[in-house]
Amino acid sequence: MVVLVQACSQKTPISANFIKKELLCQDDFSLNNSEDWITELQAESGNRVGVNKGNLEIDVPKGATIWYKHKLEGNILIEYLATVIDNNGPNDRVSDLNCFWMASDPRQTDDLFNSPRKASGMFHDYDTLQLYYVGMGGHNNTKTRFRRYNGKGDKPLLPEHDLEDKKDLIFPNKTCKIQLVAMGNQVQFFRDGELVYDFIDESPYTQGWFGIRTIENHMAIDDFKVYRIEKKK
Repeated sequence: MVVLVQACSQKTPISANFIKKELLCQDDFSLNNSEDWITELQAESGNRVGVNKGNLEIDVPKGATIWYKHKLEGNILIEYLATVIDNNGPNDRVSDLNCFWMASDPRQTDDLFNSPRKASGMFHDYDTLQLYYVGMGGHNNTKTRFRRYNGKGDKPLLPEHDLEDKKDLIFPNKTCKIQLVAMGNQVQFFRDGELVYDFIDESPYTQGWFGIRTIENHMAIDDFKVYRIEKKK
């Protein structure tokens, strides 16, 4: 429902970084549809993606990306609630609470969904895009990583962006608040109000699409919002 390179290890309250200026769009999944979302699936069957009991439920046996179909531009904050479900279901693998933001295809920047890229749902097919990526709890919930994709297959992993501490991984059946920032050349990732990544991009991505990314997983997403923000003086 539409209503319209540096790293910092210090945990910083989100209120210290920027001001929310304007709510651009939101989806609380109270309506029984997911018309503002586009799903790309690796598996041909066994997928369950859609609104269920007031959440966007993602239950997939292989790779999947669920894109918010509206392009985002400028200084923005994306936030949502996410719960990785572990209830003995066939895809209840606690891993890969991942996301893309400010994603675009450099070959056709104005339309991600009609560009030359492959939309197979396979992870390596996104290497042709420019974007920011966080893989939280990847590798069977042993690593959390941040990468900047340059659209040419390069997505370097800096040592300080490769985290293995338990506090940076996924806690099953616990709802967490994810917040993604793109503000000028500053790119940030917060979980539950704590700063996990703080990256200075000398050639920042200032427009693009947001996507929830996972593989062989079962999760619920709720209270999705996008804000226009400005840096706190």
